[in-house]
Amino acid sequence: MVIVVLSALFGFLNPRFLSQGNLLAVFQQIAVLGIATMSMTLLLISGGIDLSIGSMIGLSGVVICKMVMGGVPAFWAVLTGFVLPIGCGFLNGVIVSKSKCIPLIVTLGMNYVYYGLALVISGGLFLSLKGHFTFLGRGRLVGIPVSVVVLFLVVLAVHFLLRNTKFGRRLVVMGGNEQVAFLSGINVDRLKIANYTLSGVLVGLASLVLISRLGNILANAGEGYELRALASAIIGGVTFEGGRGSVLGAFLGVVLLGIVQNGLNILNVSSYFQTFTIGLIIVVAVVVSNLEKIRR
Repeated sequence: MVIVVLSALFGFLNPRFLSQGNLLAVFQQIAVLGIATMSMTLLLISGGIDLSIGSMIGLSGVVICKMVMGGVPAFWAVLTGFVLPIGCGFLNGVIVSKSKCIPLIVTLGMNYVYYGLALVISGGLFLSLKGHFTFLGRGRLVGIPVSVVVLFLVVLAVHFLLRNTKFGRRLVVMGGNEQVAFLSGINVDRLKIANYTLSGVLVGLASLVLISRLGNILANAGEGYELRALASAIIGGVTFEGGRGSVLGAFLGVVLLGIVQNGLNILNVSSYFQTFTIGLIIVVAVVVSNLEKIRR
């Protein structure tokens, strides 16, 4: 309802907002964030979190560009950049599961590790793809941006995983009560590692879409994606406590942020005020969600 009301409001203030081209542009703009939010949603529902997602995206893009600039064929560079976040996710999962430390603290530290590696590899300089690998970020299929197609496929896949597979149901149980999951015979450590690794797969895909769209990258290109993904999931009803939330809700949270940002851009609103508005939306969503929980 909020999305419909805001869309009608922005459309009234500027009819260009509701044009087909602009609506496609909105989804193209949120493609990377949407994929990253699906990654964060899987972790939050299982009782975890990963604050290193942004740095993993930046590290992947830096490695791809560095390899291409070094003469490595684009295929192998892209494959390496895709696999790298999977390895990072696996490492995060191992540390979180085996150390029994709070995921928030562990992944916050790993965020600096991956960002530091990206800075070392890039030297803090702009790196370029030299015109390679543009289809995923800029290509179109039957007039629809490829990145938008990828986004919807990811949302459907994650929705199916959580609703229709044993793996997904175990994630929800573990997020609801880890001790109950353990007593039910679930290998909690193995499940956490698998989930963080799967999260890394989605982060790798998000990084490919981003670098394909930009064509060049800095080490901090992924900065802020982890917080925006977290905000989108929370706005959509996914909770920090775990065990509750939906993929559809998280996706609508992404759409809401995309509409607000695009609408304010069309109205020529200052980027400073945009930041303020998005922050206010997040706070209101969290408070409303908590009031609902108290009432129940």
